[in-house]
Amino acid sequence: MKKSSKRLTVVLGTVLGSSLILAACGGNGDTAKTSGSSKSNSEGKSLSFRLADAHPDNYPTVLGDKKFAELVNKKSNGRIKIDVFANGQLGDEKSVIEQVQLGAVEFTRVSTGPMAEFSKPLGVFSLPYIFDDSEHEWRFLNSDKGQELLKGLESSKMVGLAYYDSGARSFYSTKPIKKVEDLKGQKIRVQQNQINIDLMNALGANATPMAYGEVFSSLQTGVIDAAENNTPSYVSANHYQVAKNLIEDGHQRVPEVVVASKAIWDKLSAKDKKIIQEAAKESVDTERKEWDKMEKDSEAKIKDSGVTIVKVKDVEPWQKKVKPVIDKYRADYGDVLDAIDKARK
Repeated sequence: MKKSSKRLTVVLGTVLGSSLILAACGGNGDTAKTSGSSKSNSEGKSLSFRLADAHPDNYPTVLGDKKFAELVNKKSNGRIKIDVFANGQLGDEKSVIEQVQLGAVEFTRVSTGPMAEFSKPLGVFSLPYIFDDSEHEWRFLNSDKGQELLKGLESSKMVGLAYYDSGARSFYSTKPIKKVEDLKGQKIRVQQNQINIDLMNALGANATPMAYGEVFSSLQTGVIDAAENNTPSYVSANHYQVAKNLIEDGHQRVPEVVVASKAIWDKLSAKDKKIIQEAAKESVDTERKEWDKMEKDSEAKIKDSGVTIVKVKDVEPWQKKVKPVIDKYRADYGDVLDAIDKARK
């Protein structure tokens, strides 16, 4: 069977599964009411949903997902169950986003990188060096403007529930990297959005968009020379085994988001929406603590494995290189960039 046929079969199968869930929400064949209704058909019903995550089972985002599911179950007295499917079992991030839009998958945790293709305002997080550090980033994410970006997902048939941490992204390569000039000509895997492609071009590298699951074999076989990600992903995906040169430049801080399908959301009662929203927000603390722990463990592991680590002490040469990217997109993200500046101490 061809790849496209397999993907269609998966989507059709999951859509059918969601149809059955929606039928359970509707009960007695009633037409499901929208979120604007005074009472939705989900009220008092037992509900079973799925949450997709591309990362391994013990990854911080998956542990956050599981805490979210646990809290939803507890707050609903066992009435609402969310099963977490890690390791990309339901598809890669891009295909899962499409399934969430269809209502074929009810929830997902996904990076805001590929989400920019579906909700343009989230593309701001792909702009380089816009955050000073983690504290600066989270002050913005918790601000009115940060929360506004989450709410804006509704126009893309999704409902933003919470941000999760994903640290800072840096470059790692099969070739030595000691300074920004060493990236010139390297084939670097990027997440699938135009800003990342422009970023690599500004650095003199050759952007190679590809799915996350293809990176290890592509590094191993020389299809790409390098990739960029946070340290826990560098380790959990075993990329450190085939790309032994890491330069910690922290060029991006691209948060994760937990989202729900609007098609499912609009059939939930106000009470159930509140349960899910509260659980998502409360799960953030767990995910961030697990992130900090895994970041420390990952740093220790790569040091012990013989990876050559270069820490960038002065980012100014890097910022000069990528200034054309900021200038190009300032008109699109000016108000958000202003809010990010205001979030500085």
